[in-house]
Amino acid sequence: MTTKNNKIIVAPLNWGLGHASRCVPIIKALISNNFTPIIASDGVSLLFLQQEFPQLQSLKLPSYQISYGKNLKLKLVLQFPKLFKTIIKEKRLIKDFIINNKDVVGIISDNRFGVFNDAVPSVYITHQVNVLSGFSTFLTSFMHQNIIKKFDECWIPDNSESEFSGKLSSINKNINVKYIGVLSRFKKQTLKKEIDVLVLLSGPEPNRTFLENKLKTTFKNDNRKIVFVLGSIEQHQKKWKENNTTFYNYVLSDQLEKLINSSEIVVCRSGYSSIMDLAVLHKKAFFIPTKHQTEQEYLAKYLASKKMVPFSKLDNFKKEKLHQLENYKGLKANENQIDTDLFSLFERKRKL
Repeated sequence: MTTKNNKIIVAPLNWGLGHASRCVPIIKALISNNFTPIIASDGVSLLFLQQEFPQLQSLKLPSYQISYGKNLKLKLVLQFPKLFKTIIKEKRLIKDFIINNKDVVGIISDNRFGVFNDAVPSVYITHQVNVLSGFSTFLTSFMHQNIIKKFDECWIPDNSESEFSGKLSSINKNINVKYIGVLSRFKKQTLKKEIDVLVLLSGPEPNRTFLENKLKTTFKNDNRKIVFVLGSIEQHQKKWKENNTTFYNYVLSDQLEKLINSSEIVVCRSGYSSIMDLAVLHKKAFFIPTKHQTEQEYLAKYLASKKMVPFSKLDNFKKEKLHQLENYKGLKANENQIDTDLFSLFERKRKL
C-alpha cells in the first residue's frame, strides 16, 4: 500500500518551460495517488515548479546549458563533452540523494539523461524517441534510444497512433514504450471570448527575445484586444498595458488556463507541450517554429499538412497571415486522465 512517505523524484529538462509544464499533471496525479513528489531541475523550470507547488521539496540539478544556432547538429556535437560531464554530475547527485533518502521509491525524468538509478524504478518521458537531424537522424535517434534503454519504461505523451507527434514517437525497436495519452495541465472551459489574439512566448534565449520583439512590432498598432504572456519567469508577476495590448511577464497554470480558454486565437511556438495544451482546450492557433530547431519545424509542417494549424517562419510573419486560420480546423483532443496503473511500477521493492 502506498504511503505519503513514498517519494518520487520528478525531473524535467530546463529547455523553455514545456518539459516542466507537462510534468504538472504528472505531479498532481502522484499527489492524488498518495505519493510525495520531489521536484528536481534547474533554472526557470525549477523556479516555475517551485511556484506551482510551493509545498513540495525541491532539488537543484546541474544545468545542461545547451545552446543552439544555425547549425544545431554541429553545436550539439561541440557541446557534448560539457554535456557528458553534466550528466555524470547529475547522475552522482541523484545517487547520493537516493542513498540518503530511503523513502524515495522511483524516478520520473523528462528528457534528463542522467536522472536514473538502479536502486529504484526509473521512467523516461519523451515524445521524441526519434531525433530528427537531417542526414544524421539515424545516428541521433540511435544515441537517444540507447539512453532511453537505461530506464525501466519510456512514457510517450501521445496516443498509440502518434496523432500529434508523428514520426517523432513512432517506434518499433526493443524499447519498453507506453503511450500515456495527451499530457496537459489544463481543462477546457466555456468562457466568453474576451481576447482576440493571445501571444504565448516560450523557449530558450535568445530566440524567445527575437520572437517577442518581432511580435510586439507586428501588433503594435492593432485595434484588437491583444494579450502577451512573455514567458519570463521571475520572482514576482508583473502586468502592464500599452495601448490595446496587455502584457504579463509570466502567469501560473490557473491563470494561463483562463487566458487560453477566453481567447479566439493563440500565436505561439510549435513546441510539443504547447500543442498538447491547445489540443485539450480545442483551440485555433498559428505557429511560428523556432528557426533551426528541427523538432518544432517538423511539428509545424506535420500539423499544417493535416490542416490543423497554419505556420510561418519568423522573418515572414505578418498579422494578415492569421486570416489563413479560416482554412484550418484547429487542434482537438479529449481531456486525458493519467492511468494510475502506470504508478504500479513504483510498488516494486527498492534495491539497497
